[in-house]
Amino acid sequence: MATAVLPAKPFFDDKNRAFWNLQTAGWAGYFLLRILSGFANGLTLAFLVPVAVSTATGYSLTLVLGALYRELLRRKPVVTWVGSIGGIVIAAGIYSLIDAWIFNTIQRPGESFQISLFLGTIFLDFVVIAAWSALYYAINFFLVVEEQADQLRALESQASTAQLAMLRYQLNPHFLFNTLNSISTLVLLKQTERANAMLSRLSSFLRYTLVNEPLGQVTIEQEIETLKLYLDIEKMRFEDRLRPIFEVDPVVLRARLPSLLLQPLVENSIKYAVTPQEEGADIIISARLVVDRLRIIVADTGPGPTEKKPGPGTSTSVGLANIRDRLAQAYGQDHEFDARARAGGGFEVVIEIPYQTEEQPREAA
Repeated sequence: MATAVLPAKPFFDDKNRAFWNLQTAGWAGYFLLRILSGFANGLTLAFLVPVAVSTATGYSLTLVLGALYRELLRRKPVVTWVGSIGGIVIAAGIYSLIDAWIFNTIQRPGESFQISLFLGTIFLDFVVIAAWSALYYAINFFLVVEEQADQLRALESQASTAQLAMLRYQLNPHFLFNTLNSISTLVLLKQTERANAMLSRLSSFLRYTLVNEPLGQVTIEQEIETLKLYLDIEKMRFEDRLRPIFEVDPVVLRARLPSLLLQPLVENSIKYAVTPQEEGADIIISARLVVDRLRIIVADTGPGPTEKKPGPGTSTSVGLANIRDRLAQAYGQDHEFDARARAGGGFEVVIEIPYQTEEQPREAA
């Protein structure tokens, strides 16, 4: 049985652990570098003792500085700058004093301490402490930027989720009102069987819209079944004037698309093709595979865009804009959307999206 490999956690996922790892590795590298430099210059093994003490001193002093800096980061910038510079100067002074005293004790036993030893070590120790401090603040700045970037991505994701949910739930209220009015009329006419049938279909359709995730995808087969539920409801109103035709290639039945993507297009066709014509209209829903793309067409045999004149602010333009936004949210630039007049009369909307099966969900960008 294969063992699942857990993804490695980011190095700075645990900031405390990361600090101790960097602190230990950094000062170990400093100790090794000083030793190699000493041997290269012909120093004896006795040189190991002052280098070890110097490394331990630097390690300890930077721990104190780390605690100081964590406190200063909560203060105003001017306090942070002044406190940090003061901390570097004091730490470098203590560091140099200890280095000079150890060197004098080991290398010059019995001789008095001279200020020249202190001055000889102050520059190197100051550079080491200042470099450590600069690295500390640089890493801290990097972590702050990363945290802000994560927060921004989370906010963008939440905004995107909210927008998609809003778009998904923008079902035309006229459909619901018209259906309820039709049910009410059937009840008044005592056509209870037809009223019950319409109510049952409406319940099934609304249940689908509420149960499915607003960000979820469904297969073409599921989307077509939902459209049939919707059209069954409308067909009870328009009867033979509404003539749906499905031309779906069985090859694409498992292809995926955002749920309830096609319902607003069919609703527009009913409103602008079936309703204004006494003879009604055909509504053709087709889906097929074109190379590696899924092409979906929703067309009607209505009066066409010249007579419909769907301008800005009309329900048609709102519905089309809704679908454009949902496609952009789901696929970015990797989609096509075209609303146009049909060559033989009527209106059609052509959508092309990547062909993705249920077993091959689209990866997040």
